[in-house]
Amino acid sequence: MTADAPADPVPDPRWLTAEEMRAWLAYRRLRLVLSAAVNRELAQDSGLSEPDYDVLSNLSESGRRRLGELADRMLWSRSRLSHHITRMQDRGLVRREDVDGDARGSDIVLTPAGRLALEEAAPRHVASVRRLFIDRMTPEQIRVLGDIGEAVLGPLGDHTE
Repeated sequence: MTADAPADPVPDPRWLTAEEMRAWLAYRRLRLVLSAAVNRELAQDSGLSEPDYDVLSNLSESGRRRLGELADRMLWSRSRLSHHITRMQDRGLVRREDVDGDARGSDIVLTPAGRLALEEAAPRHVASVRRLFIDRMTPEQIRVLGDIGEAVLGPLGDHTE
């Protein structure tokens, strides 16, 4: 048995109908193509990667977060985030601060340069999201997509908050 194999085989799989397969494939393609286009524009406009932008935007409200809390919000491993934070720290976007009474813990702090980078990137980023995604749908489609996202994510447990 491989690591990806299910523990118990499904006795009678419910194969996708043609319409269900169309929806699944459209979702997968939408996710990949849209993400690539938005991220390409973000990098061209601001020099920030999607992970950079995610870190900065997650720090923007409070200005600081514990590394573990930030990793949980971003659905990243602590190790992956720690490595990314090191690269961002080298660019002056964030800094680590020791936490009093916790020799192993650190806060990730948004620097003035990081806040400025986010503030400069945000208007173009939202314009890109609007042009490539939001403005291509009707208000009803936007509402339905929000409902779909909530219906699917609810039982899966959206661990971003």
